[in-house]
Amino acid sequence: MAETEIPECITEHERILQEIESTDTACVGPTLRSIYDDQPNAHKRFMEKLDTRIRNHDREIEKMCNFHHQGFVDAITELLKVRADAEKLMGQVTDTNRRLQEAGNEVTAQTEEVIRCRIQQRNMATTVEKLQHYSSTVLSSCLKQFFLHRYYAALKTMEQLEKVYIPRVSQYRFCQIMAENLPKLREEIKDISMSDLKDFLESIRKHSDKVGETAIRQAQQHRTFLSTVAKQAGLDHYTKPVYSLNGRAHSHMSNGVLMEAGDEEDAEDEILTAQDLVDFSPVYRCLHIYTVLGDRETFENYYRKQRKKQARLVLQPQANMHETVEGYRRYFNQIVGFFVVEDHVLHATQGLVTRAFTDELWNMALSKIIAVLRTHSSYCDDPDLVLELKNLIVIFADTLQGYGFPVSRLFDLLFEVRDQYNETLLKKWALVFREIFETDNYSPIPVETEEEYKVVVSRFPFHDAEIEKQSFPKKLPMSQSVPQIYSQVKEFIYASLKFSESLHRSSTEIDDMLRKSTNLLLTRTLSSCLQNLIKKPHIGLTELVQIIINTTHLEQACRYLEEFITNITNVSPETVHTTRLYGLSTFKDARHAAEGEIYTKLNQKIDEFIQLADYEWCMAESDGRASGYLMDLINFLRSTFQVFTHLPGKVAQTACMSACKHLSTSLMQMLLDSELKQISMGAIQQFNLDVIQCELFASSEPVPGFQGDTLQLAFIDLRQLLDLFMVWDWSTYLADYGQPNSKYLRVNPATALALLEKMKDTSKKNNIFSQFRKNDRDKQKLVETVVKQLRSLVNGMSS
Repeated sequence: MAETEIPECITEHERILQEIESTDTACVGPTLRSIYDDQPNAHKRFMEKLDTRIRNHDREIEKMCNFHHQGFVDAITELLKVRADAEKLMGQVTDTNRRLQEAGNEVTAQTEEVIRCRIQQRNMATTVEKLQHYSSTVLSSCLKQFFLHRYYAALKTMEQLEKVYIPRVSQYRFCQIMAENLPKLREEIKDISMSDLKDFLESIRKHSDKVGETAIRQAQQHRTFLSTVAKQAGLDHYTKPVYSLNGRAHSHMSNGVLMEAGDEEDAEDEILTAQDLVDFSPVYRCLHIYTVLGDRETFENYYRKQRKKQARLVLQPQANMHETVEGYRRYFNQIVGFFVVEDHVLHATQGLVTRAFTDELWNMALSKIIAVLRTHSSYCDDPDLVLELKNLIVIFADTLQGYGFPVSRLFDLLFEVRDQYNETLLKKWALVFREIFETDNYSPIPVETEEEYKVVVSRFPFHDAEIEKQSFPKKLPMSQSVPQIYSQVKEFIYASLKFSESLHRSSTEIDDMLRKSTNLLLTRTLSSCLQNLIKKPHIGLTELVQIIINTTHLEQACRYLEEFITNITNVSPETVHTTRLYGLSTFKDARHAAEGEIYTKLNQKIDEFIQLADYEWCMAESDGRASGYLMDLINFLRSTFQVFTHLPGKVAQTACMSACKHLSTSLMQMLLDSELKQISMGAIQQFNLDVIQCELFASSEPVPGFQGDTLQLAFIDLRQLLDLFMVWDWSTYLADYGQPNSKYLRVNPATALALLEKMKDTSKKNNIFSQFRKNDRDKQKLVETVVKQLRSLVNGMSS
């Protein structure tokens, strides 16, 4: 019986265990109770079965844990890695939250403003609703218009209230209060509109330069367009630009006066007008309000008075305006902006300003502008800055002329500025010329190849058939400064032409300006540089010769400068009243100065050699050869005159004759020197040998072109004087004195007497007269007789 019951119990226990595992814990109690109720000791077997089941589950759990342990470890590892990213993400979330909060502050502020406005709107609506119980909808409209800044409409509504509606309900107290407050409201509107006008005037004062800059840019574009059309049509005349603000819609602004022009790229595509930049509504509004209130005259007087004050401020230049182009540009922009605004107000309003008022302002401004420009331009020493100033004045004048303002006085001022520009150019080119002269080597230009020759000829118009026939390498007669000077003169003409452009002048007038300025460059600047160069101590005879050659070629090139100007201006020099280039005189004067300097330096060199003379005036007899200093002097003259072969013939001949005359005069002065007390016959003989060398030099034709013995005649005075003493031919001299065919015609009695006195001293041992006394005392008496006769001749000449 017991053995059959055990399997049944086991099966029952399995069922109970499955029921415990699968059912809710709330039902476990009855199930467990059934174990105790079935059989005795059954609970022990159930407990064993339960322990076995628990151990099985533990093993399964352990297997499951072992199976998933590595995944769990990997998951934990990944989680640890994610923690760092999670912390970083947390920081980004926190920062994003902070920025969102900050961004939200502005939204919150705007929301609060919207709430405030809505509250204000609601209050206004409530007030209007309440007032509708006491008056008509006209009062509501008046208040709405006032709060919406529609002051002109509010004034018209108040007028309707006073004349139509309030008299109907005047018995009510609130209407009486309203009627009393309406004048105050009018004054408040008047004050508000005047405050808006003052803000407008202040703003337009600050931004007038922007308005002016825009108007000038528009004028430049219009002028460029007209110039292009004129060129395409083959027109040479200038068409006056016309700009007008009339008939163009202006843009209103609720906040501020100056409208933003946008990016610079947009501004290049579309240039805005004054109406686009300026909100004129405060002027119109204030004008209408004062007109309605019957006080238009007060408003007009105030507006004109304030604009006059602003005009004086606009016309006041900055102290350092002349230092930069931007200073002048800001000055002109402000003035143009001021008058563009006035021109618009003149055409857009009925009588607020009049043509007489704007003309008065412009005349006052024009006088001030001319005085300012005349003063400040005189400070400019940079030709580029003066040229920029001229361009600014031209476009300034064109712009205002387009608005109907007379600008002829500005173009007259440009002639003064042109003179200032020319002065700055002359100063600049004076430095250029000086540098060219300082770097010149004063040697003929060597050309090695045909290409080098073409380069030089392309810069300077040189033509010489003889030189062109020569083979390379060869030398051109002028030095390197000649093509440089010629090129710089052309550059000056170009620079001068830049100023004449856009002056609305005819080709003849421009041609005349160019020729006059070029004449100034040649006759004043270049001439002064040449004169200073010639006087410089380091310029020697070789350099002077080269300077004469250079000026000759520059003088010949002047006709090419005439052609150059003619090609630029297309005006023939044969045209009546055309100024001719008279710069030829510059090179002639420089050449004459250089020639004179050659004569002077040549004489100075002769004097230097003469100072080396060391005669032994008491020598008994000559050593039979010429003095060394004189031979050196003659060799110097020979080499010098060889250099002179490149000079024009007359110059070389004059220099040679001048040198010989100066040498003769210096030798004569050496003999007659008052400090020289005694001369021996031996010294006379030695002196005669030196004079013979001078005569031989003169007869050797050192410079070709002299006829006969013309050059030897320079020493004729010395020769006749020395012959008289060497031959001792006093009887012939005294007998023929005064005769035109006298042998000693060139010997002056005073000169002969002075030299004879130096030889008459008997105190020296080697004196010739001591021999006379020993040999023949009659000769001594003869000398005394000669001295007396010479003195009588000298006295007769003096009387």
